[in-house]
Amino acid sequence: MKRVEASELIFKILANVFLVIFALMCLYPFVYAFSAAISGGDAFNEGKVILLPVDIQFDAFGAVINNKQFWVCYANTLFVTFYGTIWALLVAMLGAYALSKKRLVFRRGLNFFLVFTLWFTAGLVPQLMNYKTTQNVFDFFGVSDDKWLVVIAMGMAAFNVVLLRNAFEGVSKEIEEAATVDGATELQLLFKVYAPMCKATIATVTLFFAISRWNGFFWARIMIRNHYQWPLQVYIRQTLDDLTSENGTVITDFAPESLIYAMIVCAIIPIIIIYPYIQKYFAKGVNMGGVKE
Repeated sequence: MKRVEASELIFKILANVFLVIFALMCLYPFVYAFSAAISGGDAFNEGKVILLPVDIQFDAFGAVINNKQFWVCYANTLFVTFYGTIWALLVAMLGAYALSKKRLVFRRGLNFFLVFTLWFTAGLVPQLMNYKTTQNVFDFFGVSDDKWLVVIAMGMAAFNVVLLRNAFEGVSKEIEEAATVDGATELQLLFKVYAPMCKATIATVTLFFAISRWNGFFWARIMIRNHYQWPLQVYIRQTLDDLTSENGTVITDFAPESLIYAMIVCAIIPIIIIYPYIQKYFAKGVNMGGVKE
């Protein structure tokens, strides 16, 4: 066995201890949210819930299950996440594929403007004007479902385009030339050559888009006019505002905050289920798309 020096051994021990502590710190909010959701109202209000639940009850989850509006908003979030991820990924792949080609006219300038948006943002007012204009166009064509506004108007992310562009630039040109000789079109090159060879980066970008759409709150709260079209995050925030207001709902069997924590637990279940299947591509995908040789 290779002999390990004392300094290296100390470093490894400290590194592992730090990683364990960091992992526990990341895990604590999930454990506390579940414990708060199933703890009794008196125990929660008295501050007895620190880690494990006290006076276990499941009335908060029962209230969530019987809440029709919650599940309507849950379906809205699934809608926005599914179609929003597909649309944003399609836009990002098409843009990244074009920008990765040296034969593209004004390629350097377009890449500069893309990266420039990562350095300096226009601010909230121009974005609001853009979304309002898009909403007016939707209204003109008779599209009254504002969920499509969240899907279409928010389907661009410059950082993800840069990741995909760098990954596409790493594909061997000989492979592209061979496919072109065989008669492949640009779309066939993208979806049958580039996409399979960059699936790790695409999976990573898909995860970024999905989490962004699932957690989307700010613009959905501002732009969606019909409360029955709200995504889940907006509904949870509105419920929290109602419970903490003077005229909020009074719940006697459990603490009002337990209802919020029960909603949060239900909201993170899909991400917890999906993430492990994509996580194996995460490090490889970021490395491929974030490092340019």
